[in-house]
Amino acid sequence: MKRIIRIAIILLPLFVLIQPGCKVSYTFTGASISPETKTFSVQLFQNLAGIVNPTLSSYLTEELKNRFITQTSLSMVDDFGDFAFSGQITQYNVSPISIQDNEVAAQNRLTISVRVKFVNAKDPKLSFDKTFSQYENFDSNQNFVQVEAELVRLIVEKLVDDIFNAAAANW
Repeated sequence: MKRIIRIAIILLPLFVLIQPGCKVSYTFTGASISPETKTFSVQLFQNLAGIVNPTLSSYLTEELKNRFITQTSLSMVDDFGDFAFSGQITQYNVSPISIQDNEVAAQNRLTISVRVKFVNAKDPKLSFDKTFSQYENFDSNQNFVQVEAELVRLIVEKLVDDIFNAAAANW
C-alpha cells in the first residue's frame, strides 16, 4: 500500500505537467493575463471634470502605462493593443466632511472619478466601460494648494490599482 502511495505521489505531478490544452499564466503581481495577449495601449485620459487639475490627465495616463510596463510582460503600442484603455476624468471635487459643532468642516475630501473604457481584443467578454472613483481626506486647516499634489498622487495610485485589477486580474 505504501508503495502505491509513493508511485502516486511521483506520477501525479507528471500528469499535471503533461496536461495539454490547459494553460494559465500566473505572476507575482496578481495579474492573470492570457498568454495570447501581447500588447497594450493607453490613450490620453481627457479631463472633463468641472474643476481641472492641469497635470492630472497626463499623470494618470502615464501611471497606468507604467503599471503595465513594470508588472506585466506586455509591450506598449500606440493604438489598438490587445488591451486597449481610453476614457476621461469625470470628477475632481473638494467637499467638506466631518462637520464640527460650530458648523465648520474638520476635514475635506478630494474625490477623483475616471470613466474607463477597456477593450480586451483577445477575450471581448472581459471588456468593460465603467467608472472608478477614489478619494483622500485632509484637515480643513491645511491649505489645499499645499497638499494637492500628494493627495492626487495617493488617489491616482489607488485608481491605477483598481483599473489594473479590473483589467489584468479580472477582479
